Amino acid sequence: MAETTLFATGGEKNKKPVIQRVKAQTREQNPESRVFVGCGRPYMDTEVTIVNPESLTQCQNEEVGEIWIYGETVARGYWNKPKLTKETFGATRAETGEKKFLRTGDLGFILNGELFVTGRLKDVIIIRGQNHYPQDIEDTVQQSHPALRANGGAVVTIERDGQEKLVIIQEVERNYLKHLDIKEVRRNIACSVTAQHSLPIYATVLIKPGSLPKTSSGKIQRHICRQQFINNELKVI
Repeated sequence: MAETTLFATGGEKNKKPVIQRVKAQTREQNPESRVFVGCGRPYMDTEVTIVNPESLTQCQNEEVGEIWIYGETVARGYWNKPKLTKETFGATRAETGEKKFLRTGDLGFILNGELFVTGRLKDVIIIRGQNHYPQDIEDTVQQSHPALRANGGAVVTIERDGQEKLVIIQEVERNYLKHLDIKEVRRNIACSVTAQHSLPIYATVLIKPGSLPKTSSGKIQRHICRQQFINNELKVI
């Protein structure tokens, strides 16, 4: 949401954050339970709406969709990128076609006026018609064995035989490198992912610590991880 330049939503600093636990089947198509922390409410002229990214119609209250923002704090566009500017900053809802919104690319829902962010639209994994957030699966993987680094993994999909297949890419803690039981680690990962998400794993790749592609601010670059897997460029243990 950096394109809003100043402010999207927020709250009073002396109030506790709003925490909401929801059943995922009311928002997506899988039965997982998730906990979300509220990101506050829009203020002044800022308008935040949740839109179905395919039909471009406004979502029902509490329904997950793409977060669109309108207001004076939204930037005018990208420098010397007219096509991308039109796609990102010129979005209109199908019902009205009036205001031009910023398409944030973030997914979320609004409950009692509070905005909750659930993930990135481009990162959502769809397998057998079910939506999964990679962050949830990555967290499951990293909790399955003490040798696996927190915030050191990426879950991506690749297409094989016309179907999306799940690939786990995960860093190992440095102090486990010399005595790593790879079979045990992979078995733990497979059991945990199956139990928590009912997903089969196509491939599990354990990589050297610090080698997972990330941005300068520490965000996991899943699209680069996917490409490195396809090109056999990962620093595999």
